[in-house]
Amino acid sequence: METTARLACLGHPDRLAVFRLLMRFAPQGVRPTEIAQALDLKPNTLSHHLSDLTACGLITVERHRRSLHYAVDLNATGALISTLVLDIGRARPDLMPPHQTTRKGTPTIRDTDFDVLFICTGNSARSIFAEALLRDLGCGKFQAFSAGSQPNTALNPHALEVLQRNGHDITGLRAKHISEFQTPGTPVMDFVFTVCDTAAAEECPPWAGQPITGHWGMPDPVKATGTEAEKALIFAQTYAALRRRVQAFVALPFETLDRLSLQHRVDAIGLDR
Repeated sequence: METTARLACLGHPDRLAVFRLLMRFAPQGVRPTEIAQALDLKPNTLSHHLSDLTACGLITVERHRRSLHYAVDLNATGALISTLVLDIGRARPDLMPPHQTTRKGTPTIRDTDFDVLFICTGNSARSIFAEALLRDLGCGKFQAFSAGSQPNTALNPHALEVLQRNGHDITGLRAKHISEFQTPGTPVMDFVFTVCDTAAAEECPPWAGQPITGHWGMPDPVKATGTEAEKALIFAQTYAALRRRVQAFVALPFETLDRLSLQHRVDAIGLDR
């Protein structure tokens, strides 16, 4: 009954859309106002969908201060997928996706040559910070890229100033559309990170190569208000926060981590505020 109830719940297109959005933020939670805005749903309609998804056990809800945050229950979701693949599908290999620990099928994650893509909306500040940081802190183990779902025509001058002040070479950095990395011949990513909530909420086709994904969202410094000095401070703080995350990422013992352990470590980095 549990499986049929969950499948029936996901059978409604709007509920499925809500669930898909929450999966893109997993394991983090999302406020109803942000879900409604991203999916263009009326608040009362969304409330019914969230209630149904919570009732069947696919999502959980927690209160943080004055706001409710809804998140996917990964254990329940894993159980549902296992039932579909192993029980209903009888574990037929022609029905099972190639869940490999790495693209080469080795038991642990490679410790060199990782291709990493950072995504935000405008690709003018946060994702550019992350690209430059990983390129320079990665000690040659990573190829770093960045892109935007709605890229600006130019990089933010405050972002460029912060990068230069911290010794990063800004030559070649530019705003790019995400489609540049979804065509044949482009690098097959090992990791894809969203660094803003708007980009995480947007639909994106599955990535080739089954990269590990993570959400490292943080506020957009481009939207900062105040004096030029106050805006510059916000950019510096955003850079510092991303630097901590990138440093934690490059310090991971990739050679000893399997895919599941690495996913958990990536998720934990995203929870570091």
